[in-house]
Amino acid sequence: MGPLQGVKVVDMTTVLMGPYATQMLGDYGADVIKIESLDGDVTRQIGPTRHSGMGPVFLNANRSKRSICLDLKKDAGREAVLRLIANADVLVYNVRPQAMQRLRLGYDDVAAINPRLIYAGVFGFGQDGPYAAKAAYDDLIQGGSALAALMARGGDGTPRYVPNALVDRIVGLAAVGAILASLVHRDRTGVGQRVDIPMFETMAGFVLGDHLGGLTYEPPLDKGGYARHLARDRRPYKTSDGYICVIVYNDKQWDNFLTAIARDDLRSDPRFATFAGRMANIDDVYAELARIIAERSTADWIKLLDDADVPALPMHDLVSILGDPHLSATNFFPVVDHPSEGKIRSMRAAATWSTTPVETTRLAPQLGEQSEEILREAGFSREEIAALVRDGVTNATTPEKE
Repeated sequence: MGPLQGVKVVDMTTVLMGPYATQMLGDYGADVIKIESLDGDVTRQIGPTRHSGMGPVFLNANRSKRSICLDLKKDAGREAVLRLIANADVLVYNVRPQAMQRLRLGYDDVAAINPRLIYAGVFGFGQDGPYAAKAAYDDLIQGGSALAALMARGGDGTPRYVPNALVDRIVGLAAVGAILASLVHRDRTGVGQRVDIPMFETMAGFVLGDHLGGLTYEPPLDKGGYARHLARDRRPYKTSDGYICVIVYNDKQWDNFLTAIARDDLRSDPRFATFAGRMANIDDVYAELARIIAERSTADWIKLLDDADVPALPMHDLVSILGDPHLSATNFFPVVDHPSEGKIRSMRAAATWSTTPVETTRLAPQLGEQSEEILREAGFSREEIAALVRDGVTNATTPEKE
């Protein structure tokens, strides 16, 4: 009984950005109806699988949803979607708005049927600029938002993408916030609205909040960039037997750190003595920190730094993180029984509520698993469902005679 209990979401998204957002809404208690083509979301095919169409990327972005297959290019499929939308609270899509117009599912089309609807678009670019109709993917926006160039400045000079669908997930989070804000406004006024969440603008603000730097001013004071983030030795530090993640940031932490390692000589060094001095000489500071960390083992450092109240964590890889003692204690990775996939490792919603706790009760569905159920809830008769199946509009199992 999560905080969004009673909210109905029609999910017309695919791949990752939209599904990640709608999964979060589902985790929070919303009834999320995922509309898929008869071929299904392409992420069903990504990664190792036990059964075709149930890959790990799909499983980890589509729990807390029900799946219905509909061919939206057919009139009957479009009409079925409109019947689902008629009593929905939210519609989320992540194709370009021009594609929704071609399907005759633009905002004006659906608002005429349900004026209380929140019509949320998660796509590449704001619709008032020259990029409005351009396609967008995570890699393109990482490059366009200066993130790849910043990776070059902080590394070996070669632009790189972050090895994570960072943009999709950040913009998905932004979409959740925008949708919830729109629901609050709707509940106060009774009026729905269209809300656009563009990738490019969202990520430009996300990246440049740190790195606009002296370009904030007119005329500019420098060429931008947050020096600490771009320091060549800002990285996991090599210990005598592995790696550790350490940040010695404020004056108290540096005082504790220097006391713990008996390096009083650095207290009088102007590069280390004050916060301003450290920021102005961050390359020297981090290089010295790297030399110091290399002298002891990871376990020794964890104990010393914890005792000194200096922030540190072990550097995990994709296997070791599964055994992290904190994540184990919070049961972040529950192993659950999926109806078709057997035992799988899931991940809990990170947020918690004191009054309306969330708990995953529905794992990622098979393709069109709830098609018949959803159509029946929308008022379709046995004969209507049979006709949709016969005409190739849905994959629903034809219901038994009523």
